[in-house]
Amino acid sequence: MPKMKTHRGAAKRFKATGTGKLRRRRAFRNHILEKKPSTRTRRLKDEVTLVSGDEARIKRMLGK
Repeated sequence: MPKMKTHRGAAKRFKATGTGKLRRRRAFRNHILEKKPSTRTRRLKDEVTLVSGDEARIKRMLGK
């Protein structure tokens, strides 16, 4: 049976930490930032840990 291919879209969006947790970027910080408050854009800077419900599926897509 051939190897599973990595889902390239998922590979660009998610990063695995050293402990195996997955990190993702927050949405709503690409454009039209002028009218968004700076407190909001600052908060959107941070990467967040993925919710456990999605973790197994994303790990499978990444081949981990």
